[in-house]
Amino acid sequence: MKNAITQMMREEDGQGMVEYGLIIAGIALAAIAAIWLLGPQIGQMFTDIGTKLAA
Repeated sequence: MKNAITQMMREEDGQGMVEYGLIIAGIALAAIAAIWLLGPQIGQMFTDIGTKLAA
């Protein structure tokens, strides 16, 4: 029983998965913030391009 507990404490697979999850969550939040902040400017840029192409 004691060996099973010490073996479980030594395993770090779950810890690595949590770290990867936190990194992915951070990247997702940064992408959402960038899209939210730059969205209107990017939309206007594509509108301008469409207007110039139509002319």
